[in-house]
Amino acid sequence: MSNRQKPADPGPYYDAHVFCCTNKRPAGHPRGCCSDKGSEELRDYMKSRAKDLGLKKVRINNAGCLDRCELGPSMVIYPEGIWYQVKTKEDVDEVLQRHLVEGGRVERLMLLPHERLPKDRVKAS
Repeated sequence: MSNRQKPADPGPYYDAHVFCCTNKRPAGHPRGCCSDKGSEELRDYMKSRAKDLGLKKVRINNAGCLDRCELGPSMVIYPEGIWYQVKTKEDVDEVLQRHLVEGGRVERLMLLPHERLPKDRVKAS
């Protein structure tokens, strides 16, 4: 490594980046999919509400499989890496307000790293 100083990393383009799983799996897949649970409608609603709230430095995107569809609809917010399960527009409103406006967390909706759907609740293939 040289003795030259590295330039500072540029600042982030967005203050927060929200990835909403809109994954689609074949009908009857044992893990289900977020799309069948209304994730696309919830993502569209979140985008609209974020605009209404003036969250200009927040990007809300589709994501392919986030690998937690059995707990979905799932989303993850970066840079913090906080995962949420959002099932209703009211859940979306709460995440937007508490997490993205106020900087807090919606603990009742958070998905913890160890959480998976118990094997007895996963449909047999």
